[in-house]
Amino acid sequence: MPQPVHPVSDTKQDVTAALLIIGDEILSGRTQDRNLQYIARGLNERGIRLVEARVVVDEPEAIVQAVDALRARYDHVFTTGGIGPTHDDVTAAAIARAFGVPLERNAEALALLQDHYQPDQLNAARLRMADIPAGAALIDNPVSRAPGFRLGNVHVLPGVPMIMQAMFDGVVAGLAGGAKTLSCTVTCFLREGDLAEALATVQAAHPQVAIGSYPFMRLDRFGTSVVLRAIDQARLEDAATAACESIRALGGEPMRDDPRAPADEPG
Repeated sequence: MPQPVHPVSDTKQDVTAALLIIGDEILSGRTQDRNLQYIARGLNERGIRLVEARVVVDEPEAIVQAVDALRARYDHVFTTGGIGPTHDDVTAAAIARAFGVPLERNAEALALLQDHYQPDQLNAARLRMADIPAGAALIDNPVSRAPGFRLGNVHVLPGVPMIMQAMFDGVVAGLAGGAKTLSCTVTCFLREGDLAEALATVQAAHPQVAIGSYPFMRLDRFGTSVVLRAIDQARLEDAATAACESIRALGGEPMRDDPRAPADEPG
């Protein structure tokens, strides 16, 4: 079975993660995912960089393939969705398959459900939420008690945003992070195409700074937000200064935010 190629340590600079969103309802457009942004922000605050997000259907083979690919590539994998009581909640069984372990009725998870539900409410469907891959550690659910679980570097969470957020907060607080990503935004009223060549030159001169451009229209004028990200403040400042100089050379007036702010996406 694939194993993580980036073992986490307290001294690692770049700690990475991926998110696997599981659910036919997301892909059909019936439900809008509300978990990606929350997880991305929470991970960045911890110094963990979310590198990839995927969405797959509620099919065991699709889940197994995605989990195997992601857990071999990143320090942490988070999954959301598919651990409820219904027939299409197949995530737990798929994770067990990916790790080559049996799915079994977990005594600790069962006790949590028995404590939460009245005896006449704990039917066969709800009991399925106590079926956990062998060897997994439970993830506390302070909202509705049915736990998630962690197996290897894979953290399995529900899809309901309120419950997922409460469980995710408990998980991420215990993870060792690396260097936090800092961000600086330089905004100007120049078209993105007019900036493209100059920004490519700035990027080539500052390879350890990620530079992205995002066009907008404001007050009937076209403009571009240039977002720069790095883990080193001095390098970020140098690249931001170079971007400002390039904008001025093209006749624009750069407007900057605080280069020490945590990384964020432009609106």
